[in-house]
Amino acid sequence: MAEVTHRILSVNGIEMHVAECGEGRPVVLCHGFPGLWFSWRHQLDALSAAGYRVIAPDMRGYGRTSAPPEVAAYDRANTAADMVGLLDSLGIEQAVFAGHDFGAHLVWDLPAWAPGRVTALMQLSVPRTPRLPVQPSVGFRYLASQHFAHVHYFQEPGVADRELGDHPREFLAKLFHALSGANRYLDCWEFPSDGNGYLDVLPEPPALPWNWLDEDEFGYYVAEFERTGFTGGLNWYRAEDAVWAQNEAVHERPVEVPVTFIAGAKDPVLEMMGRDPFAAMRKLVPGLVSTHVIPGAGHFVQMEKPAEVNAAMLEFLGGLPV
Repeated sequence: MAEVTHRILSVNGIEMHVAECGEGRPVVLCHGFPGLWFSWRHQLDALSAAGYRVIAPDMRGYGRTSAPPEVAAYDRANTAADMVGLLDSLGIEQAVFAGHDFGAHLVWDLPAWAPGRVTALMQLSVPRTPRLPVQPSVGFRYLASQHFAHVHYFQEPGVADRELGDHPREFLAKLFHALSGANRYLDCWEFPSDGNGYLDVLPEPPALPWNWLDEDEFGYYVAEFERTGFTGGLNWYRAEDAVWAQNEAVHERPVEVPVTFIAGAKDPVLEMMGRDPFAAMRKLVPGLVSTHVIPGAGHFVQMEKPAEVNAAMLEFLGGLPV
């Protein structure tokens, strides 16, 4: 792996830990739940070697970045301002942004929230979708009436925090495997919400190492979440109603900057979105240049199939105007 430098920056009222590698056009990589800067380790290496300045923060609430306790601190006004503040702290006018999971949700919104600061988007796993007609929490409650729904379970402060925080190794192993190309995540839907916690419904994983995650890599996640707990990450879910309200005027504004979309063919996120999860994205994202669906990969596509993801990213980046 190329040499990665680490520093703490004062950004938008918080302390943000940033991993950096390389020189050239800046590329900011935004992870999701339960991720860290480390989720982009393969991209830091490959993109920096190809001549890019790669910047991977621990997002607000994670790792060595501040984790404010208030749910309101994770709304879109704050999370978008984090990215603008990051660019300002580094003296960068514009950057390419990549997002995965909740990082992708944020990055889809950045062209509207930070106009003039976004060169292009590289989005993983989560397609752009139309605005929900009701508050997300209303949809979460409906899902929970049908089967176990983590998005609903996460809403009550303290409950999931305690369960996951008491068993970080077990939780991370179960979730990473269920969401991977093993494609076991929807097993959770066979259980009712009542009387179950997340660890009760996630399937048992095989022992490590796996073909995409070894003991040392997994150990880094465990050590970080043992230290921090999961409340910061869970607060991104709890802020979804606020994000929905704040995005009322801008959510369906066309994303016109160049975009590439990359996902694993076995990602349960795509499976939950119906037969053609890309149809709406094509309408909402006129800047869409390319779509890559990678066989054998699940939700953590950038870790499961790094060579394919890196190749897609480099092809896209190489085609951007200088």
